[in-house]
Amino acid sequence: MNRDSNAYTFIFAIVMVIIVAFTLAFTSESLKDRQNENIKNEKMQNILSTIGVEVERDAAKPLFDKYFTTENQLALNNDGTVDKDEVAFDIDLTSEIKRPESEQHYPLFIAKLDGETFYVIPLRGAGLWDAIWGYIALDSDLNTIKGVVFDHKGETPGLGAEITQGWFQARFHDKKIEDEGGKFVGITVMKGGSAGNDNAVDAISGATITSKGVEAMIKERLEHYLAYFKKQESTIALKN
Repeated sequence: MNRDSNAYTFIFAIVMVIIVAFTLAFTSESLKDRQNENIKNEKMQNILSTIGVEVERDAAKPLFDKYFTTENQLALNNDGTVDKDEVAFDIDLTSEIKRPESEQHYPLFIAKLDGETFYVIPLRGAGLWDAIWGYIALDSDLNTIKGVVFDHKGETPGLGAEITQGWFQARFHDKKIEDEGGKFVGITVMKGGSAGNDNAVDAISGATITSKGVEAMIKERLEHYLAYFKKQESTIALKN
């Protein structure tokens, strides 16, 4: 075929478009697989962080599998029963919370570490500008907070975005989600809230709405686990 002809130019252009499209599709799919792997590893990293295990993202999986065995990753129904057909790790709260409460599944990750048992609960709520999320770990008493991790999509740098900082997250350590009478109250996030109050932490200065978003997120999510916690407490009481 004459390389100077219009037909050759047309065919050549079509072939190049096909090659480029295939290359881009292949590259995109390859990057997507890697991106999904990174998301899973980061999730494991964050869950581990709540129980005091700090690890780099790409090294998280072996430790996660060690402390959170498959049988201790539960998908709960709203009544506190376990749905064995659901994979807890695969539950995406972004879409799950849009379903009716009676149809939702609530992931729970139970860790065994140095003879202690910890219960890690995923969180998702709303900040000032957009979504906030994280994880909260409770000690075996299902009342005392072991640790938390928070993140956000669009909070203001230096203000609401400070929920990602260690100094803020450390304020939740050893706080209680129940009052002295054993009633679930969650954690109040308010200015001067930590002074002698086991159920409150200091809010971030200048970020009242984001702070209150964290408060509401913790309370709303934990409420769905109370039925399961009650069953666990009854089981422990019977054993004792």
